[in-house]
Amino acid sequence: MHRHIIYIINPISGTRTRKDIQQFIEKKTRDRGIPYHVFPSVESGDYSFLRSVIEEHQTTDIVIAGGDGTISHVVDDLINFDVNFGIIPCGSGNGLAYTAKIGKQPDKALDIVFDGKASSVDGFYINDRFACMLCGLGFDAKVAHDFAQQPKRGLTTYITQIIKNFFSAANYHFEIQLSGRTFSTEAFFISIANSNQFGNNFTIAPQASLSDGLLDIVIVTQQQKMALLWETFKQVSGYNPLVKKESVGTSGNLEIDKKGIVYFQTDKLTILNPSEAPLHIDGDPAETATRFDIKIKKKCFRLIQPASS
Repeated sequence: MHRHIIYIINPISGTRTRKDIQQFIEKKTRDRGIPYHVFPSVESGDYSFLRSVIEEHQTTDIVIAGGDGTISHVVDDLINFDVNFGIIPCGSGNGLAYTAKIGKQPDKALDIVFDGKASSVDGFYINDRFACMLCGLGFDAKVAHDFAQQPKRGLTTYITQIIKNFFSAANYHFEIQLSGRTFSTEAFFISIANSNQFGNNFTIAPQASLSDGLLDIVIVTQQQKMALLWETFKQVSGYNPLVKKESVGTSGNLEIDKKGIVYFQTDKLTILNPSEAPLHIDGDPAETATRFDIKIKKKCFRLIQPASS
């Protein structure tokens, strides 16, 4: 079977150096006898320059050695090509990879690229921006913005930013338009998830699936800080109930303004953000807006996953 791989390597993802990971990738790919090209990721997120390479070499696979933000940009720009996308997790969170059961060890991740199975998964759009796994408004986005300014990457730096922001975390006013109704709430943050986690195996949406055609919406409402810790623990442990889909319809009783965490699934919604809460998309800081129209894009790209998945 003909294969040609394009590797895209983010030189600043996580803590591993680009030189180390590139040498490792090239050796293993040569050992497999697969032709390949290597390109660095680009800060602009514009990968249109690869389109001619894909066509010339009949590329079959695009493999990203980076984090969720880099993956999101690459998939968005090259989604219309008949290629599979693979991941070598090198980011600080690696939420999409972990959800797909791709571990952080580069040798095992590469084995999945070579021997795994590509299957179609969902993405989604927030206004005109593509996301492959998770976006958030509020507290987690503020952490993402601050994390991006730090000279040192990695999990320790991310945890430091979480702690730093927790005690000064603000509430934001949101209005959620869903199935013809509008609900108002004060919330620390809202997560719109296609994957089940933030990253680092920290679960936020326990019932989320990469290919169920639904978004998992998690609203962490205004509450005391100690209650926030308890409710968050319950959420990541899977104890908070998922509101049934039929309860989100026009005759349902979804209580957006309840104290605690509201968790439901839908294929589209609109969020009004008059407080201009900060935004992140797949872990990368993004420009916020006062209105977000969000909708799922079902089975829009093929992701290489372990063959046993």
